[in-house]
Amino acid sequence: MGHRFDPSLLREYDMRGIVGGTLGEADAHALGRSFGTIIRRGGGAGVAVGYDGRLSSPQLESALVAGLVESGVQVLRIGLGPTPMLYYAEAVLQVDGGIQVTGSHNPGDHNGFKLVHQHSPFFGEDIQRLGAMAATGDWLEGQGRVERVDILDRYAARLVQGFDGAAYRIAWDAGNGAAGPVVEELAKLLPGEHHLLFTDVDGHFPHHHPDPSEERNLADLRAVVADKKLDFGVAFDGDGDRIGVVDAKGRILWGDQILAILVEPVLRDRPGASIVADVKTSRMVFDRIAALGGDPVMWKTGHSHIKSRMKQIGSPLGGEMTGHLFFADDYYGFDDGLYAAVRLIRAATRLGRSVTALRDELPDLFNTPELRFPVPEQRKFAVMEEVRARLLASGEDVDMTDGVRVTTEAGWWLLRASHTQAMLVARAEGHSPQALATLVARIESCLADSAIRMGDPVD
Repeated sequence: MGHRFDPSLLREYDMRGIVGGTLGEADAHALGRSFGTIIRRGGGAGVAVGYDGRLSSPQLESALVAGLVESGVQVLRIGLGPTPMLYYAEAVLQVDGGIQVTGSHNPGDHNGFKLVHQHSPFFGEDIQRLGAMAATGDWLEGQGRVERVDILDRYAARLVQGFDGAAYRIAWDAGNGAAGPVVEELAKLLPGEHHLLFTDVDGHFPHHHPDPSEERNLADLRAVVADKKLDFGVAFDGDGDRIGVVDAKGRILWGDQILAILVEPVLRDRPGASIVADVKTSRMVFDRIAALGGDPVMWKTGHSHIKSRMKQIGSPLGGEMTGHLFFADDYYGFDDGLYAAVRLIRAATRLGRSVTALRDELPDLFNTPELRFPVPEQRKFAVMEEVRARLLASGEDVDMTDGVRVTTEAGWWLLRASHTQAMLVARAEGHSPQALATLVARIESCLADSAIRMGDPVD
């Protein structure tokens, strides 16, 4: 007897839904049966499983493990921790895949799963295949076994392996997310002075939501950096694969700005290397990569897309505006907010300038944050096709890597359909405030032509 997933659960990069609505323990069990079957049919036998700090995660993890075992898979349970700790386990343990139960940065009643298969992201058509297998009950039978593995200390030690950074005064905000216990270990292992915020894992997220791409969630971090006169502060999302940074002046460094700093030491070691950044990334970053002798590669938004593209072209570094940063030079190629923090310390040390000074060297740009607008799930991709057709007919300079990124004399603007929510996502960057206003007005007119009112962006 099979199981039918709610279609909205089977997303592009991972599986994600609302607990008690589109997602429940039966879904987790069916995922285990399907993924376990794929592992065994591929000649594999083992899967690592971890979970984040959300209230629903332990129950979903238990159901997932049960499904894997019933398909004859050996399960290594690594317990509570950030998603990159699961990625690390999948990379170094003798397993053929990994699943993290996580809702990432989404609201507290959301949850889901991020999957890895044979050291590569498992996404897109692969996730749709899981759904088809579950619907028909196309599952192998077996009796697997379960082993508990404590890997947190080993993971923390790997984060600081080869550390050659100076001692800084840093604030760390875990947002009561799954990164908290690892942050506590890092504070013991790294030199310098460390001020820890909200490292207790609490799925109620009592202090602020764990999403460093939202400015309001960085208020506590900013306050501590200012009050203690620290060198800088770092914050993480709910599952620890994204980073946010605040410098000594209280300025937020978004993911693409952090990438702009990290790229210089990487290109010193690997001249001419290809560096991958997503379509929401500032033009400044691509120009900086080229100026430093690298090959800038614009690619689709989404952690799975960036990791896959980096692997295809042998890129040592990649990043997204939202704070996913990927390291494949002396690391494993996956996104890891905690490792990104360590690499930022090392980069500032090697470049001989503080994080604040490195931010000072970047140009001040006139751009929007990521703007998200609700559009019905069944309509969002159709709207994008309509916008794309009109732009091509008008002869504008359009890059269609992911949605549409339009370059004009005033700057550039982007419109794309979210693969994780019923939203359209926009961003614009202009040479002046006036140019930026012109670009945003152009986005608004393109949406209006498809009977979509831009309105106020949602959080």
